[in-house]
Amino acid sequence: MKIRVVSSREEIFTLNPNERVVHLAFRPSNKDIFALVETCPKIEVIQLPKSYRRTVSKSIEMFLDMQRIQLIEGDVWGHRKDINEYYSIPSSVIEKIRELKMEGTPAERIEEKVSRESKLNPEMIAYILTKEAPA
Repeated sequence: MKIRVVSSREEIFTLNPNERVVHLAFRPSNKDIFALVETCPKIEVIQLPKSYRRTVSKSIEMFLDMQRIQLIEGDVWGHRKDINEYYSIPSSVIEKIRELKMEGTPAERIEEKVSRESKLNPEMIAYILTKEAPA
């Protein structure tokens, strides 16, 4: 699974309209979020670093909620945008989620365990759990 890393507002307009998971590496304004949703109509998740996540307005949170777009907190550890515009979630993480799911481990426990091991946010693990790792 890949996360598209966007490091500037100008970049929003160059995105592929089929992007589903986007990490914004800058503090987005309401206008930036609207532009992102307009540019990528299939978007399902917008990930922001913790400090930026706290500055998102209630109106944008409600808008994203109505559009069924998850706004989650998280980082793309060790990612270099100059080398690749996508951050790939290691297949080992997805395999671990599948394994735990097939063992019948509760979702909360999977999120906790995999998050601790992979440095991914529990919310992102929950998303992967529902999208990428069918039992």
